[in-house]
Amino acid sequence: MRENHRFLVIQDVEQAEPVRELESPFAGTVFSDNGTIRPCTGCFGCWIKTPGRCVLPDPYRDMGAYLANSGELVLVSRCCFGGPGPFVKNVLDRCISYVHPYFVIKNGEMHHRQRYHHSYGLTVVFYGGATPEEQRTAQEWVQAMAVNLYGRVNEVRFVEQPPDWRDLLRTLL
Repeated sequence: MRENHRFLVIQDVEQAEPVRELESPFAGTVFSDNGTIRPCTGCFGCWIKTPGRCVLPDPYRDMGAYLANSGELVLVSRCCFGGPGPFVKNVLDRCISYVHPYFVIKNGEMHHRQRYHHSYGLTVVFYGGATPEEQRTAQEWVQAMAVNLYGRVNEVRFVEQPPDWRDLLRTLL
């Protein structure tokens, strides 16, 4: 594992404490669904009122900073109509503070300006018997998300059964 390579895991396989630090040999943080996440309200507070930090007082308010301090974002989610499940999508929506509200043209498209001079790897595992069309849509979604949040896609996998995210991290070390 590279020096200072931190994992950020967002997973909907197991219900657990919403935020916990990874145990050795991993470094990083795992986010799980325990039913307490509040959805992004689109208030722009994380851009204007408290730049870089969500105004909603819950464990997910610093998602932009968590992403900025990670070397690898690992998403483990049920594939829902070619995208992530509701919890994973909700956490990713709360990452919007990772970018600025201002726009730039990138590859001929308009995107939010980068807040942090940082890039991270992205590994996504979708589970749950996705159709070929859903898999194609999910691949496109992952690519678009990586562009929007200044990441680089390392791998996208489709599996039938939900994987244990700890085993997944071992393969990434």
